[in-house]
Amino acid sequence: MAEATEIFKKVRKIEIKTRGLSHQIFSGQYHSAFKGRGMAFSEVREYQYGDDIRSIDWNVTARFNHPYVKIFEEERELTVMLLIDVSGSNEFGSKTQLKKMLAAELAAVLAFSAIQNNDKVGVIFFSNKVEKFIPPKKGTSHILRIIREVIGFVPEQRKTDIGVGLKFLTSAIKKRSTAFVISDFISEGFDAPLRIAARKHDLIALRISDKREEDLPSVGLIKFRDAETGKEQWIDTSHYAMKNFYSKWIREKTRELDELFSKNGIDQAMIYTDQDYVKPLMKLFKKRGARQ
Repeated sequence: MAEATEIFKKVRKIEIKTRGLSHQIFSGQYHSAFKGRGMAFSEVREYQYGDDIRSIDWNVTARFNHPYVKIFEEERELTVMLLIDVSGSNEFGSKTQLKKMLAAELAAVLAFSAIQNNDKVGVIFFSNKVEKFIPPKKGTSHILRIIREVIGFVPEQRKTDIGVGLKFLTSAIKKRSTAFVISDFISEGFDAPLRIAARKHDLIALRISDKREEDLPSVGLIKFRDAETGKEQWIDTSHYAMKNFYSKWIREKTRELDELFSKNGIDQAMIYTDQDYVKPLMKLFKKRGARQ
């Protein structure tokens, strides 16, 4: 009972914060960044000075002997999918919050922005298997369920396989969607599923990271425990060669991810656990909006 009360408090706190952000900051940016790509015929009206002559409906014009133009409306309704990594590595966070809680806030702010634009939102929770699938729906109660699930969800597995989540997206969601992959991307061998999913859906990568994962502090001998495998290992963080090797490995992994996303036309944002996520999200939204 105490655990359920605690989860409810966290849900309420995230709801208040992210709903406010969606209203005040993200709604307009979201609309311009993820608006429907097509235009649907709506109605005709009389030609007015300045109208594009290419929009004249010649059949109606001929019938009434007066020029009429076709009016089109943006095909607004989107399906937004949130692919959320729930593996063991998301329980890490050295400063402000865990990666898991940051993922919950990101999912919430995206979901609230989506429903303000009358879009459906669905979720795929994955570890090294698909842990849970919430089909796309509209409505505030649906969004609150998503937030509650992200905070309280306990996965059966602790390892990561991003490819599994991407394959499920490709097979389960038939209509083209805007799909946010929220993960630290500490995973191997997902190049092919990513490429296939990116052809069918509009993929966006939200990379969650912690500064301590990129830069080890020089504090001597520390026992490290792999959150996904449980394996423990002693590492001398003051040893220059070891620190240099680790830094080079991190840089190489980052470069490989950047190349993979760029090659497949996938937008991305790097978001850290100890920093405000508003700036990187706004930068992503504005970049996409400028291309529309």
